Amino acid sequence: MLIATPNLCLDITVRLPHLVPGAIARATATDTSAGGKGVNVARAATALGAGPLLTGFLPTGDGSRLEQLLHHESIAFRTVPVDGVLRVATILLEDDGRVTVINGRGAQIDSAQWANFLELIAGEAPTAQVLVCSGSLPPGLPTDAYRQLVEIGHRAGIPVIVDAAPQVLEQALAAGPDLVSPNLSEAEGLLLGRTDGYIPRRSARPEQVDEQGEDIPARAVRAAAALHAAGATRGVVTAGASGAALATRDGLWWLPAQPVQVVNPIGAGDCFAAGAALAMVSGANDVDIVRRGMATASASCETATAGRLDPVRANALFQAIQAERVGSTVDAR
Repeated sequence: MLIATPNLCLDITVRLPHLVPGAIARATATDTSAGGKGVNVARAATALGAGPLLTGFLPTGDGSRLEQLLHHESIAFRTVPVDGVLRVATILLEDDGRVTVINGRGAQIDSAQWANFLELIAGEAPTAQVLVCSGSLPPGLPTDAYRQLVEIGHRAGIPVIVDAAPQVLEQALAAGPDLVSPNLSEAEGLLLGRTDGYIPRRSARPEQVDEQGEDIPARAVRAAAALHAAGATRGVVTAGASGAALATRDGLWWLPAQPVQVVNPIGAGDCFAAGAALAMVSGANDVDIVRRGMATASASCETATAGRLDPVRANALFQAIQAERVGSTVDAR
């Protein structure tokens, strides 16, 4: 598995009883780990027995801490050196389960450094089984960055999964990624305001970590169908504790999630990508690809650090997840 995650960072996870803006808070626990969505993908893939290769940009000034953490977890990586400061993401977990995420800004990337990264991916893709493009883009990169990576992967003859913010994902859809897996908030952020009939117009809302509401399955299915129609071979929309929707040319499915004891939900979407990618290269059918991704994501929620999971627990969850067919054949274009 080859993982492209341009915006590497350090994750600082802070547990506290309650967050009061403008007040002093005292943490009950703090964990520092290598971060960036692709790191979580690599961590989950490693737990499932794979040997992923992580790629990204690394600031030369203060990137040594990240390198040490990756080495400690035995995650193989290759990076393109850049100037600037390593990005920091702060995750605040309150005792009542509420999550607040503060994403720092990455180092500025120029066109020559981006060209070096494309060369790195092109060199590694022919020996990989799948390419996962995961996470945000640092300043300076074009919004079609993942579209370019999808094209590189397809030229090398491997499937490509894209998990990215709405604007970046929209650009990547034009290249026909083999699977996209935004959460419901991200998917609707991309699709809101369209006049193509897939998603009714709603007012813009901030991105939610876990959506709530009885209409979630219907919304997720509509969004998955829209993503498939826009170019994704498999349009998947995850909806946290509710489940996930799948749209392919063969139909539409809703897959309810199994209940788990949530310790930390951050990184669940990244673990979904890892589980789905490994299922894809094993030859699993479309529904089982999503079941495996969901099981991996749910198992990761039961651990304190994003991306970590018990593979035995993930397999048990996979066996329990069932799919409900909710629609017939979908026209791919």
